[in-house]
Amino acid sequence: MSISELYAKFKNSSGISTDTRKIEPGSIFFALKGDKFNANEFAAQALEAGAGLAVIDQAEFAADERFIVVEDVLKTLQDLANFHRKTFAFPVIGLTGSNGKTTNKELLSGVLSKKYVVYATKGNLNNHIGVPLTLLSIKDDCEMAVVEMGANHQKEIEMLCNICEPTHGFITNVGKAHLEGFGGVEGVKKGKGELFDFLSHHHGTVFINDKNPVLLDMASTRSFDKIVYYGSDDHTLKLEHESPRISFTKGDKTYFSHLSGYYNFENMQTAFAVGLHFEVPEEDACEAIAGYNPDNNRSQIIEQGSNSLFMDAYNANPSSMAASLKNFINLETSKQKVVILGDMFELGEYSDHEHAELGRLVAEGNFGLVVLYGENMKHALVHLPQAYYFTDKFSLHNWLEDKKIENACILIKGSRGVGLESVVRFL
Repeated sequence: MSISELYAKFKNSSGISTDTRKIEPGSIFFALKGDKFNANEFAAQALEAGAGLAVIDQAEFAADERFIVVEDVLKTLQDLANFHRKTFAFPVIGLTGSNGKTTNKELLSGVLSKKYVVYATKGNLNNHIGVPLTLLSIKDDCEMAVVEMGANHQKEIEMLCNICEPTHGFITNVGKAHLEGFGGVEGVKKGKGELFDFLSHHHGTVFINDKNPVLLDMASTRSFDKIVYYGSDDHTLKLEHESPRISFTKGDKTYFSHLSGYYNFENMQTAFAVGLHFEVPEEDACEAIAGYNPDNNRSQIIEQGSNSLFMDAYNANPSSMAASLKNFINLETSKQKVVILGDMFELGEYSDHEHAELGRLVAEGNFGLVVLYGENMKHALVHLPQAYYFTDKFSLHNWLEDKKIENACILIKGSRGVGLESVVRFL
């Protein structure tokens, strides 16, 4: 079956399903494979649950005409998504970066939604499966799309760009994330720069924070049809306070946000600049930015009893750890400051050094209490002889429950695989 024929069936379906536990009646089930599963084996189950068709790549599982056999299910999903993308006449904004991708996506989609019907990446569906699913979720009423793209090795952003074909785009920042896969910071720079490469070659528009020297340098080595600079011009937002929560002004009006830290103010500036480019009224854009309240363990501030929890436990790398810690160090409060930090993953040969450097930065903060969790955090102890260190969750949870921390500001941050949000109920 050709992609155009499959697309006709897709347009008559209720959408795409990839999980037999979440089958939409009349959907097309794509039997994806993973390291530990082969969904070809569950295609019949998907049909029984209500799917109209099942796309598989192992013919022995095809029992009747409802099974569509292809060479590679994942490639077919990606090709179908790109076929759908080519029908769009509206702007597609692609974004990537080492840190802040999801926050940028949420802020920007909120701003653009003040004027347009916007479809954006849900959650963090930003990889080789998530991007196609994002595109295929876009309906005919869409006026603007915001597509988040993540990567942990070179050529991945290039591949995702070829699927979603962004017309506009920006890189949030370039830092020490996924060093193992990218092969160091220069590798990260090259990998994230693949978005710039695509926009350069396809006459796209690029948004660049002109206060970010790395992004300016990356842009200077490429030619673009249009660059929109922001950050230091008269049209941007003005920072009033960055801690504990950001307040900013536009004109003679002050807005109070739910986010903390200068790095999040930069995210706000980006959303405002892109919104301004697409003629979203300034006041509407500011209200959308101020109204965004994260609920995904990213940059959350949670008042719990006498404690203020600064929850940034969705993910971590050396750059985001440094930004969060510096913001926390500068936090003005009469409460005791406590940090609970977990391992940073995907650093490869850089792991020992980066965890040791993290320990050095934490030591400079003179925090009232330092709690470390994870095998890699032992390297941070070189600079933190007074820290409490745990390698298993059970002991960590018990200790926190017994400790009964009170009247404190508590920063909680670690990589996704650490799942450090589990400590909240023991505080």
